Amino acid sequence: MPKLQFAVVCSSNMNRSMEAHRFMSKKGYCVQSFGSGGQVKLPGSSADKPNVFSFEWRYEDILEQLKRKDRHLYTQNGVLNMLDRNRRIKERPQRFQDFKGKFDVIITLEERVYDQIMEDFNTRESETMESVHVINLDIQDNHEEATIGAFVVCELSKRLEDTEDLDNDIDELLQEFEEKSKRRIIHSVHFY
Repeated sequence: MPKLQFAVVCSSNMNRSMEAHRFMSKKGYCVQSFGSGGQVKLPGSSADKPNVFSFEWRYEDILEQLKRKDRHLYTQNGVLNMLDRNRRIKERPQRFQDFKGKFDVIITLEERVYDQIMEDFNTRESETMESVHVINLDIQDNHEEATIGAFVVCELSKRLEDTEDLDNDIDELLQEFEEKSKRRIIHSVHFY
C-alpha cells in the first residue's frame, strides 16, 4: 500500500508532469501533478509564437480551441493527443504555488522549475514543521523524453517508497540512483 504523497512538477502541467502523473497513477502511487510557471505555454505555429493559456483553462477547452485553430498542425506535433491524455487524468492544469496541500516528496522535472519551487517555499511561513523532500531530475520537454522520464520518475518513487526511513536513507539512495540513471539530481529538504 502506498505510503508517500508525491507531486510531480514541470513548467506548464502539460507534458512531462502529466505523463509522470499518468504512469505513477497506473502503478498505484498517490500522486498529483502541477506546473510552476505563470501561465501554460504550448507549441504554436513557430517557436516564437506559442499558444498561451491561464491555469484556469480546462484541458478540454484548450483541446477544442487548438482543433479550431489548426487541427492538422496540432495533430502532427502531438499536442492534441497530449491534451486528450491530460483531460482523462484531471480537469485542468494546476499551478503548484496556488495549491495548499502537503506532500512527502516533490519531484521537479527541470532545474528552473526546482528554483521556482524553492522560491515558493522560501516565501512561506513554516507552520507544522513537517518535512518535504524536493528532488529535481531534468527531463527534456518533448513527447519521447516525457515518456522515458515517467519511467525514471516511477523508478525513483519506488525506491523512495520502499525505504524504511526516508529522512535518514535519502542521501545514499539518491546518490545510488544518480549513478545508476546517469541523471544529475538536486535535493533539498523544506518544511511546511
